[in-house]
Amino acid sequence: MKRLVTIIALLQFIVSGVFPQSFSKPGVIVLGIAQDGGYPHAGCSKECCDYAWSNPEAGRFVVSLALIDPDAGKWYLFEATPDMKEQLQLFRELTGGQYNYLPDAIFITHAHIGHYTGLMELGREVMNSKSVPVYALTGMKRFLETNGPWSQLVKLDNIAITELYPGGEIALGENITVSSFTVPHRDEYSETAGFNIETPGKSYLFIPDIDKWERWEQDIIARIKSVDFAFIDGTFMTIEELPGRDMGEIPHPFISETIELFSKQPAGVRAKINFIHLNHSNPLLRDPYNILLNPSGMKISIQGAYY
Repeated sequence: MKRLVTIIALLQFIVSGVFPQSFSKPGVIVLGIAQDGGYPHAGCSKECCDYAWSNPEAGRFVVSLALIDPDAGKWYLFEATPDMKEQLQLFRELTGGQYNYLPDAIFITHAHIGHYTGLMELGREVMNSKSVPVYALTGMKRFLETNGPWSQLVKLDNIAITELYPGGEIALGENITVSSFTVPHRDEYSETAGFNIETPGKSYLFIPDIDKWERWEQDIIARIKSVDFAFIDGTFMTIEELPGRDMGEIPHPFISETIELFSKQPAGVRAKINFIHLNHSNPLLRDPYNILLNPSGMKISIQGAYY
């Protein structure tokens, strides 16, 4: 069975068209594709998680990206997840140890547990890091600075937070930039960011968490047309996924809605879409051949793949 899972994982790379052959150019490596609770999910013994409990190779880490700059020998982490320890090791294995163990900076979207709690690995109880740069919007920066235990990371200089502003751009060396913007989401403790990544060869859109597309003042179709790869919220496939749950409390755009929204767009536009942040209940986590998505031309993001 383990061999079968390995074969399926390999086929995922091939089907995705992004099987990594080298890391000679700037690009993005996907380090996780699951919602905040990961896959399998704590407390879930249903069919959706049962196979992953029995076969750890089928599991997936919480949503995260790594941006690499081979020329400068630097890399940047997007989201500090509860799986960060494993994701740092995955990155090291995928890149053959060519980069520093810790990223040259960490970008965080918002204050939900799957997106920032990995910062604990940088504290004095674990790595006791020194001034790791962290980029966050105003509310997220304030949250980290004023709430323990995160404030201790700041006080002890484990992390150094740089404030981002919507529409602002950060230059990472000469040829790579990251710009931030806000998206509507459940902002209990901070606003929610999305990121645009520009490299000399490719451009990327990263929106792991958002409420319904129509709640955003920007045009998601136009945003996706403007990039080469879009990693966007694919938390739930359809409204039927969590029976008995008020989906209005968690108003992510269903993948079925995104498919309908883009149904009249050219195939080349739809092919840019790579769903990420999949809930453990999402059937796409158990669809390695993208059979459910094939008619749409869209794909799920592949953990470990280079884009």
